[in-house]
Amino acid sequence: MMRRPGLLIAVSAGLVALALSWVKFSGSSSAEDVVTGRTEPAVTSEQQSVELSDKQAATLRIGAVQSRDFDVFKTSVGTIDFNENMLVQVFSQYPGKIVRAFHNIGDDVAQGSVLFAIDSPDLLQAESTLLASAGVLELQKRTLVRLTNLLKAGGSAQKDVDQTTSDQQTAEGNFKAAKDAVRIFGKSDAEIERILDERKVDSQLVVSSPISGRIISRNAAPGFLTQPAAAPAPYTVADVSTMWMIANVIETDAPAYKIDQAVEVRVPAYPDHVFTGRVTAVGATIDPTTHRQLVRSQIDDPEHLLRSGMFASFVIHVGDPVHSLALPSSGIVREGDGTMTAWVTLDRRRFTRRTVRIGIQQDGWTEILEGLQPGETVVFEGAVFLSNKLLAGGEG
Repeated sequence: MMRRPGLLIAVSAGLVALALSWVKFSGSSSAEDVVTGRTEPAVTSEQQSVELSDKQAATLRIGAVQSRDFDVFKTSVGTIDFNENMLVQVFSQYPGKIVRAFHNIGDDVAQGSVLFAIDSPDLLQAESTLLASAGVLELQKRTLVRLTNLLKAGGSAQKDVDQTTSDQQTAEGNFKAAKDAVRIFGKSDAEIERILDERKVDSQLVVSSPISGRIISRNAAPGFLTQPAAAPAPYTVADVSTMWMIANVIETDAPAYKIDQAVEVRVPAYPDHVFTGRVTAVGATIDPTTHRQLVRSQIDDPEHLLRSGMFASFVIHVGDPVHSLALPSSGIVREGDGTMTAWVTLDRRRFTRRTVRIGIQQDGWTEILEGLQPGETVVFEGAVFLSNKLLAGGEG
């Protein structure tokens, strides 16, 4: 009978040793926890809940999970540029010295407006030829009349009349060719008749704008020698009723862009103004250095507000709207580990945190892909307060 205490002590010592051995190999608890019977339980759903008083719950905005349409779009940034399809460098078709320039940068001009005038030696030669051919034609006409009269009086031969008739026809052809040559320089019929009447050449050649638009570049100045298609152009005119938006989008978004997609553009200079247009060109290659693709859009600008070089951002709708569950963005909390959570309640007193997977964020709403069901009661505003309260001490 006296041996029982010793036996109990030995058994107890054996149990402690066994427990210490299990701790050593499992590594899940300390020896003190095993001896004292204390353990750290796994996190339960109860520990993900917060209970509020009526006063605290009244500060939250709560509602039911509902579906909402989300537009599918891509965004990017770029710059405004002139529409090069509606931009013209204005040259003279003939070499010469500029004697007068009529417009400055920023001036709006109509189609046909005179931009500059040059002193053209080619025009001078053409008008001189015109006057000479007119003189020859007049001489041939008089000679034919005289020989015809002499033939009637028996004072000339028929062959002389025939030869003079042929010479007159040649002179008429030369005269018409000379008039056409002057007309090519842009001289009107009235101006040609004035040259013939006054027997005076006008070597000044005017160059007009081929389109209506705005002067965006001027290199013309009196004394400036200009050659056809030789840079720099005396004037550059751009139709600014439409502009280009040029962007380089990331490679992963490249497949989403298509010709003729609708575009909405904003610029910092006019933050409340939305410019609209359409995609007109998508790059055929990806830049190997930046891994970006060119996307060019034509933007309507009837008020002529945009300027080349402006920084701009755009939104391009790349698909039909998506109908999905949604929460106000204020009801979603990004936790410290990067997960997204929302707070669900059944009685508007106890709130349970739930992990969700989100999608599109748009106009203050967030698409919910996983984690919530239609009709569940969820916190719309005050979710951050609940997460902070959970971290500070759980319930109460």
